[in-house]
Amino acid sequence: MSNPSTAKIAFITGGARGLGFETARQLGKLGIKVVLGVRDGAKGEEAVKALRAEGVEAESLAGDITTPDGREAIRDRLAAFGKLDILVNNAGIHLEPESEPSVTHNNTSEVKPAALRDTFDVNFFTPVALTQTLLPLLRKAPAARVVNLSSVLGSLALHSDPDSRIYGRKAFAYDASKTALNAFTVHLAQELRDTPIKINSAHPGWVRTDMGGEAADLDITEGAKTSVQLATLPADGPSGRFVHLGQDLPW
Repeated sequence: MSNPSTAKIAFITGGARGLGFETARQLGKLGIKVVLGVRDGAKGEEAVKALRAEGVEAESLAGDITTPDGREAIRDRLAAFGKLDILVNNAGIHLEPESEPSVTHNNTSEVKPAALRDTFDVNFFTPVALTQTLLPLLRKAPAARVVNLSSVLGSLALHSDPDSRIYGRKAFAYDASKTALNAFTVHLAQELRDTPIKINSAHPGWVRTDMGGEAADLDITEGAKTSVQLATLPADGPSGRFVHLGQDLPW
């Protein structure tokens, strides 16, 4: 771990692959030091090696952010930097069957309580608890940014609109977890409205990742752009919004 620095520090959960890795790469190319939150230390070091080969200043932190002890250990190690400028709550899971956006799919009546609990634990409870744990470090930064990786599938407005693209595509556990994460964004942004900290929800788009599949609309470079934009907002940028590539989405 480096000594305390005035350089911007970003912590990205799920940073070893997919959108998390690409978000780290793009932030690093902007001169921001990126710290990858990973579960597997070896994979984290592989990711760091790849980033450093591109000239990105990077480190990895291995730990289980789903546990209080794991989150506190991450906080204690990040404290060596003296502050945290950017938190990207990127890690997430989707346990239900996938479907094409054009294919009607809804098995809400069959979703098991265990699937709901497991999904909410990773997609909602963990980012809430991690943000709360790291908030003292975020407050020490001149103008911290928090990005919650949400999804258009968390939009109640679009899910209830028969004319929307996602109307027929309903994965209850995943969708509800992102709706809840959006609520956290709105609530925390209001609490922090008189501070320089900005918190927003990002919809990356339907991206070709392990979760999104090969048929997705966007490549991973495009998919990471919304998170990067929200992580680097200027002082007059928005807070408490749900955004995709600079455009507001309905809650």
